[in-house]
Amino acid sequence: MTTLGGTPGLDARLVVDRGTFRLDVALTAGPGDVVALLGPNGAGKTTALRALAGLVPLTDGHLRLDGAALERTPPESRPVGVVFQDYLLFPHLTALDNVAFGPRCQGVGKAEARARAAAWLERMGLAEHAGARPRRLSGGQAQRVALARALATRPRLLLLDEPLAALDARTRLDVRAQLRRHLAEFEAVAVLVTHDPLDAMVLADRLVVVEDGRTVQEGTPAGIARHPRTDYIARLVGLNLYQGRADGHTVRLDAGPSLTTTEVLTGPVFVAFPPSAVTLHRERPTGTSARNLWHCEVAGLETHGDQIRADLTGELPLAADLTTVAAAELGLHPGTRVWATVKAAQTHAYPV
Repeated sequence: MTTLGGTPGLDARLVVDRGTFRLDVALTAGPGDVVALLGPNGAGKTTALRALAGLVPLTDGHLRLDGAALERTPPESRPVGVVFQDYLLFPHLTALDNVAFGPRCQGVGKAEARARAAAWLERMGLAEHAGARPRRLSGGQAQRVALARALATRPRLLLLDEPLAALDARTRLDVRAQLRRHLAEFEAVAVLVTHDPLDAMVLADRLVVVEDGRTVQEGTPAGIARHPRTDYIARLVGLNLYQGRADGHTVRLDAGPSLTTTEVLTGPVFVAFPPSAVTLHRERPTGTSARNLWHCEVAGLETHGDQIRADLTGELPLAADLTTVAAAELGLHPGTRVWATVKAAQTHAYPV
């Protein structure tokens, strides 16, 4: 593997001031790593991506790729490939010429650039569409052409800005699987920006969660899903999350009530459990083995997959999932008073 010199991979601290908003995020990744930047709208994900591409200047920090400093390198001179959310294919060029455009800009001869483009279209399963213009391509085909165009420049850093957002649900499923395969074969660093947790979990080796311009948590998809550290992340992975202070099996929550867990801990902790762990009752239950019991009120109901999700307020705000049959039998509607129970074995406590 050839590099620009120095330590291979990405080493960056991206500091960007834009009016009242300040981005300050550190990113490191080795060759072959796929890192997903995840966060709510306005968190700074796209600003970080544009800073990596050179489209937004750094206010402070550093950006090194394979040991070479890129802070002052113009975008067109960076070994960076970008797949934009709307792909930005040239409408007057064929798929082949769209892919050949990048190598041509790098000084590669026309014949070689077209040969390289044809090879990439073959890898993407698009050889038969080489002569088609973008308007004749499906959304999934256009996404793969955009990816081929980015990879044809042989970048040392690949940036993907919501690459699946423009696709319908069925196409998204197929293209996500194809994209995962292509990223697994990519030998340099890839950074993916998304707000979709499934895209991030499937495509990335490591997640960096950004809120209000700061990194709030990073780690493997499995680690973050099991140990969320903010309400945003908990909602993202579908968990009820609380913070409190543990004394043995008992956690006194900051929100007020106590929770019983199976873990024995001391000091500040998080406690999480899935909405599916919550059982609802119209009357206070007797004889239940559940150690956790709260009196709540239904604030809202919505369809969640093939179930009904109830948002509850009261002693402990929480979400509960139940079948449509169970919701009907309980006669649930906004304002209904219920008892919520959770078994200690279905909770998970971990240090803050």
